[in-house]
Amino acid sequence: MTTEQVLALISLVLIVAGLLALRHQRPVWYWVAFGALAKLARISITYRSVMEACGLTEPPSRFRLTVAAATRRTPSRMVPRLTRVRITASGLVLRIKMQPGQEVHDFETATERLRHSWHAYAVHVSALSPGWLQVKVVGYDVLRKVVMPRAAEPKLLRVPVALRSDGAVHTRDFRTVAHELVMGATESGKSVYLRGLVAGLAPQPVALVGIDCKWGVELAPFASRLSALACTPEEAADLLDALVVEMTERYELIRTVQRLAPGSSPESITSDIWGLPDDMRPVPVVLFIDEVAELFLTASAADEKRRDQMVTQLVRVAQLGRAAGIYLEVCGQRFGAELGKGATALRAQLTGRISHRVNDETTAKMALGDISPVAVLAATNIGPEQRGMAVAGDSSGGWSLVRTPFIGLAEAVAVCDEHAHLTPGLPGLEAFRPIAAPDAFALVPDKD
Repeated sequence: MTTEQVLALISLVLIVAGLLALRHQRPVWYWVAFGALAKLARISITYRSVMEACGLTEPPSRFRLTVAAATRRTPSRMVPRLTRVRITASGLVLRIKMQPGQEVHDFETATERLRHSWHAYAVHVSALSPGWLQVKVVGYDVLRKVVMPRAAEPKLLRVPVALRSDGAVHTRDFRTVAHELVMGATESGKSVYLRGLVAGLAPQPVALVGIDCKWGVELAPFASRLSALACTPEEAADLLDALVVEMTERYELIRTVQRLAPGSSPESITSDIWGLPDDMRPVPVVLFIDEVAELFLTASAADEKRRDQMVTQLVRVAQLGRAAGIYLEVCGQRFGAELGKGATALRAQLTGRISHRVNDETTAKMALGDISPVAVLAATNIGPEQRGMAVAGDSSGGWSLVRTPFIGLAEAVAVCDEHAHLTPGLPGLEAFRPIAAPDAFALVPDKD
C-alpha cells in the first residue's frame, strides 16, 4: 500500500470518527449537515415501494382501468401523493394527499412499519384537513439530550416547559388548560418541571401563590417572587379561604361591569376577567400545590373538620377559578379516591395531566386512565434513569411523550430574584406574603 493510500485511509477513518462523534455529541448539527439529506434521498427512492409494502395503496380508479384496457397495460395501484417535504431540526415533515378510500387511521397503524422501512427513530401522523395528512419522520432521539428551540419564547400565561418526542415544544398554556395535575415518584423530575414553570412565569405580570406542606422546602426558595406561601396544612386552610374571598370579589367586579348602560355594544359584555378593561383587570393568579396528598391526611377529629373545609374550598377554586383568573398546578406522588372525600371531584377539574415515572400502574391510571390506556402503558415504561421524562395528556384523549430540560434550583431562584420587583401585592393575601430571607440555622461544624 502506497503512502498516498495510507493517508487517504487515515483521512477516511478520521472523517468517519468525526461524524460519529458529531452524531453523538451534537445530533442537531449532524442531522442538519448530513442526516437530513441522506434520509430525504432514502424516502424519495423508496417511497412507492414502502407505501405498497405497508398496505397504503388503493386499487386503480375506473378511468385508469379503462385507459389501461385500451392500451393493453396493467394499471398500477394508486399511491398517496407526496406533495411537500420540509426539513426541521429534528426530522422531516411530509405533506401527503391521501387517495380516495383512505383515512388517517390507516397511516397511524402503519407508523412502526414506516419507521423501520425508512430507518427513522420515530414516525408521527396527524390529520391536516380532509384528504390531507402530515407525517413527521424523526431522525434521532430528541429526548436523549433536550435542547429547547430558541423560538420557544414565553408569552402571558404560556410557558414552554418540555420537548415532545416528535421534536415539537410542549407549552403549558394556562389560558387554554386552566388546571393541571402533575404526578411523579421521588427523583422522577417533578420538581424540575415545577422549577421550569416558576422560572417561566417569574418575568410575567402574574401573581404566584404556593402551598407546600413539606414546610416550604420546595417553594420557599422562590419566596422573592411569591405573593403568598403556606407551609403547613393549617396555613393552607387559611390561604384557601382567602383565595375564595379573592375569587368572590373578582366575580363581583365582573358582575358590576356587566351592568351596562342601554345601547352598549355586545362586544363589551364579558364573563371573565379577560374581557375587562385593562385598567380594571385584576392580575392573574397561579396557585402551585406541592404534595397535594398532605392536604387530605388527618390524624384527629379536628383535622378532619379542617380537611373537609380546605378540600371544599380547593374544589371551589378549581371549579370557578378560571373565569376569575385563578389557575391551579397540583403536584403529588400519588393522588386518587383513597385520599378521601373531595379527591375525585378535584381530579375531575384538572384537565391537564403530566405523569412522570411512577411506582405502580395504579398511580399512572389515576392520572391517565381516563385519557388513554396506551398513555398509561407509556408512563409505566419510564425508567429510573430517565429523569424528566413524562407523559403529557389532557381530557380530550390526546397525549405525547415529553421531557423537561434540566434547570437547577440556583438558576430558578436567580430568575425569581431578578424579577422580584414584579411581585404583585394582593391585599387579601398580604398576611401570607413570605419573607425572602430565611432565618439563620445552627450548622454542623466541619470536621478536621
